Amino acid sequence: MRVRNNSEFEQRAIFLAAICSQTYVQLNNPDGLFVIPQNYTLRHTIYAKSFGSGRERFGFILESPDEIIVAFRGTSQQADWISDLIASQRSFKYIKQDCMTHRGFTDIYVTARNELISALHALPSGKPLTVTGHSLGAALATLCAVDAAANTAFTSPALYTYGSPRVGDPAFKKAFNSYIRTSYRIANTFDAVTFVPPTVYKLPKRDKRFYYSHVPELVTLTFQLGAVGLNHIISSYFAELAKLDPAYAGQLCQSNPGFCPATIPAAVPVL
Repeated sequence: MRVRNNSEFEQRAIFLAAICSQTYVQLNNPDGLFVIPQNYTLRHTIYAKSFGSGRERFGFILESPDEIIVAFRGTSQQADWISDLIASQRSFKYIKQDCMTHRGFTDIYVTARNELISALHALPSGKPLTVTGHSLGAALATLCAVDAAANTAFTSPALYTYGSPRVGDPAFKKAFNSYIRTSYRIANTFDAVTFVPPTVYKLPKRDKRFYYSHVPELVTLTFQLGAVGLNHIISSYFAELAKLDPAYAGQLCQSNPGFCPATIPAAVPVL
């Protein structure tokens, strides 16, 4: 669908894009510090392992008086790239439905899962939960939202993703629809990452095929910045979304210095 004239959605999408940008700040600062918006408190740092790597910061859980947010980052390390490329599938064992998900994404999620679910169990379930992420982080957020809905007291999490790849097979999409009622998959029509893995993925020199479907609900943005990376990075998504409500975006950035992504780096990862 096209982005609708819905100020509540627009402002929420702008805010969560800025949240996602801070997952990269958290990773890149040696001390793990990042800008936490007003009225929010850090409750948990998410650590996970990519293929062949040690534990890395992959995001965080924030709590305010009104809500809880889980946020995941995308690809930033060489090991993350390897995990991105492992596009065979494995069973997603945390729900009762029989379905398959991307092996590389799921392997990362599994390494964070127990601590993440334990952290959610310790938080007040009367507050609404939103799960968000960009790129690889969007895939992790999708897995997390379904897992949380099935296995915690947060039975109705909302999901906002940016530049998400496909995450699972058609059976996973069907299961997703039974667990997640509020979901926005925000995607630039020129973002190559949103087209991978292909709907039918075949391993080289093997007959086995894996089938992929996107989860709903698609929210389309259209911006072309002249490079694959620039069409994908979270700062580009934030800048495009900010055009929908410049006054809100300006107030958000002014009230939280350093919270909004301000510059587009010269070299950018793509997943």
